[in-house]
Amino acid sequence: MDRVGEIKVPVLGLYGAKDAGVPAVEVEKFFAALKAGGIPAELVMYPDAGHGFHADFRPDNYRKADAEDGWKRMLDWFKKYGAA
Repeated sequence: MDRVGEIKVPVLGLYGAKDAGVPAVEVEKFFAALKAGGIPAELVMYPDAGHGFHADFRPDNYRKADAEDGWKRMLDWFKKYGAA
């Protein structure tokens, strides 16, 4: 939160709501601060996912549907903001 004002690029956040290391309430505050600062930001919180939900080599954490959705959103985000 201390450095939100330094961010100048669009931010896409793909988070697992069950990530014990990154509390959802803190993630939501961060994205609210980005938006308040005029930075394009989108937060997608996957309700049943934890940390590392995209890591298919970690079967305890991997969430196939969420990972596939996140991958598509990331590619669309890059296209929208000229990074792909």
